Formats: sequence, structure tokens, C-alpha cells
Amino acid sequence: MLAEINTFLSDLIWGSILIYLLPILGLFFTISSRFVQFRYFFKMFHILRETVRDKEGHISSFQALMLSVAGRVGGGNIAGVAVAITLGGPGAVFWMWVIALVGMATSFFECSLAQLYKEKDGIDSCVYRGGPAYYATKALKQRWLGVVISVLLMFTFGFAFNATQSFIISTSFEASFNLPTWITGLALTLVFGVTIFGGVRRIARMSEVIVPIMALGYLLIALVVIVLNLDKIPSLIVMIITEAFNPSSAIGGGIGAVIIQGAKRGMFSNEAGLGSAPNVAAVAYVAHPVQQGIVQSFSVFIDTIILCSCTAFIILLSGAYTPGISGVQGVLLTQNALIEHIGPFGGVFVTLALFLFGFSSMIYNYYLAENSLNFFSKGNVTVFNIFRTLCILLVIWGSFQDLSSIFAFSDLSMGLLAIINMIVIAILYKPVLQLIRGYERQLKEGKVPVLRYNDYTEFNFDKETWKEIVDNINDKKD
Repeated sequence: MLAEINTFLSDLIWGSILIYLLPILGLFFTISSRFVQFRYFFKMFHILRETVRDKEGHISSFQALMLSVAGRVGGGNIAGVAVAITLGGPGAVFWMWVIALVGMATSFFECSLAQLYKEKDGIDSCVYRGGPAYYATKALKQRWLGVVISVLLMFTFGFAFNATQSFIISTSFEASFNLPTWITGLALTLVFGVTIFGGVRRIARMSEVIVPIMALGYLLIALVVIVLNLDKIPSLIVMIITEAFNPSSAIGGGIGAVIIQGAKRGMFSNEAGLGSAPNVAAVAYVAHPVQQGIVQSFSVFIDTIILCSCTAFIILLSGAYTPGISGVQGVLLTQNALIEHIGPFGGVFVTLALFLFGFSSMIYNYYLAENSLNFFSKGNVTVFNIFRTLCILLVIWGSFQDLSSIFAFSDLSMGLLAIINMIVIAILYKPVLQLIRGYERQLKEGKVPVLRYNDYTEFNFDKETWKEIVDNINDKKD
């Protein structure tokens, strides 16, 4: 009975509410900001190149970006795209691109808000905390809403998703290398434990190393496939666009199924608007909130336009995919396609990529949960250590437990989180537009933008935190 209720509510939230709410609000944010994600796309490289660093060791904009990509890029980039293509055909890839380009604006808005309303960590003064719980509490003055958001984040990402990731990784290694799940689970738990007990800065440093390796490795293997099939690329692009508007008869549900599958893949993959990425965006040490908004919108581009497209091209350039055949999907379809392109190594590579993608997601998931805990505990070391121990135990437990029912319930809680977050940022869109105008005004004046915190006295953010950041940056200029 509970499972049926959960399925009904999950289908209602994702299939009847978010499938429309996310793209509509994303389009609204895009138009109201005058297409900010495209106007400042190349500005992101300049921001990262001139990342603010200081002797106290604050987390940089690049580290925050990598931690965010660690969460956005996961097993879904390998398995989820394959499912979308199986159920929605090649045209689903086009709609996946569209939802990502619009979602970049949503990510910009929520991450700029997270930066503006961030506060200092209770344990480490060089670390900042922020996210939907913080800007809902401060900007809307609704602490109860912040509590609900924090609970949903903690359960969804800290407990359920991490235990499930552990199960996926362990069973994948068992299938590929005949390695018992408990051995993989122990190894995974050890590395995970060392990472999270090192605090937020160690988590950021680990992501700074792992994410570029996994992303570039997967991109490289996709480029090899593309080069081997270079003559087929133009016709493949034409097929994707054509199938997006005129799907073949083999695709059940017609164009509606194509759009829904592409949109779902885009939403699940890039997380724009779901309320998770702003928690990470808040930790970056930047001179102006808009800077991290620009950078975080790029993480959506990396996840969907680049890495999800890699999987789509690997599958569609092979003979492993047959339209209308739904028997082989997910990781197996991607593995079969890569084996066809480069031989047996392809299957091993997918398993290793799944491990890196999954582990980086676990680090990211834990950080979201820790940030939610901080909303309640405000830096209580004992509480944090107990929580970390519980998360570690759940990882090893999850390595040999099929948690599909828990994962299904997590989809429901994440959907609720997304609805709450999207409503909140829709209410708070005007402060973001003011931040954009202030940022652009300084650029026109030929200045390096910093947050002029006294210009926003009507906003209930931590002005002392921003005064310290801006004063520190100005001192370095002198």
C-alpha cells in the first residue's frame, strides 16, 4: 500500500508538476535576466582564471565548481541517458539539450542567491554555508521552511542516495571483476571515511582532483569514438533533431514520450532548480555573488551538453541500440555500445567510470547532508562526528543491500524539495536581477566587480561576512 502511494505521488510530482514547472520557470529566468547564461558564458573562464585565493585557505570558485560537477555528474550520465534513448529514441537527446540550456539560468539564480545569503561555518571560519534552507530563512523569514528543506536534503542525499550509490558500485564491480560486494564496500567506506572526516576543505580538494580526471577521461573515450565515426556525425545530428519533432513509429507515445524522456533526463542529471547545487555554490570565496552564479551555470553545461552527449553519441554511433527494443538499457546498453567501438576494454572502462562518477557523487551527497546538519547544529563537533560515523556505516551497509524501495522514496522527497526551491527562487528573482545590474554597472565602470553590500540594505543577508570578504579583496589590490 505504501509503495503504491509513493509511486502515485512520485509520478504526480515528476510527471505532472516538475516536468512543466522546471522548464517554464527556467525560461522565465532566462528571459528576465536577458539570457544571462549565454551573455556571460565565456566570462566564466575569466572568473576561474582569476580565482580569489588567500592565505587563510578559503575554498576557491574552481573547487566549488568541481564539487558541484561531482554531484551533477553521476551514474545517470551513463545509465540514465541510455534509458532516455531506449524509451524516447534519439530525439530525446535534443530535448535533453534544451532543458539544460534553459536550466543554466535556473542554476544561475539559485546559486547567486546561495552566495548572497551565505554565512560563516560554526567550526571553520574559512568555510561558508548556504543554500535553499538559508535563503528561505533569511530572505523570506520562514525558518520552518528552512527546517523542512534541510530535513529533505539530509535524508535524500546523505542517507538514501549514498547507500544506494554504494550498492550500485559494489554490484558493478562484482559483475565485471567477480569481486565480492563486501570487499568493494570496505574499500569504498575507507576512502569515503578519510575524505569526509577531513572536513569541507578536504572534500573540495578531493573533488578538485577526481572530477577533472573522470570527466576528461570519459570525454576522451567519447572523442575516440567520434573520430572513429567522423563521417557519421553530420547525419547523426540531423537524425537527433529530426526525431525530436517527428519520432519514428517504433517509439511508443510519440513526440510526447520523446520530450518527456529528454526533459526528465535533463532534470535528473543537471539538478538545476532541485535545490542541491546552491549548497555547494555558497562555499566559494568570490568577490560578487553573480560570479559564482555564472560559474555554477557552466556546471549544467558540463554535465548535460558535454558528458550526457558523450554517452548519447557512444550509443547512437553503435549497432547496440535498436529503436523500439527495450530489453537492453541502462549501463548494459552503454557497455555493449563501447565494447563494439573499442573492444572488451570498453566494458571495463564503463565500470571504472561508474565507480569514479559514483564515488564523486557520494562526496557531494555527503556535503549536502553536512550542510543541512549545520543548519541545525551550528558547528557542534560531537554532533558532526556522530553524523559522519552514521554516514560511513550506511555506505558499507548499502554495499550489499538492494535499496530500490528507499531510492524510490528519495525520488519523492527530492521532488518535494525541487517544488519548494523553485517557488522560493521564483519569489526571490528580483534580488538576483538587482545583483546582475550591480555587477554589470561595475563592469561598465571598468572596475573588477565586488559586492557593494551597502547598496542592498533591504536584503536580510549577513553583511559582516561580505564586508570581511570585500575588505580583504580590496586590501590585496592596494
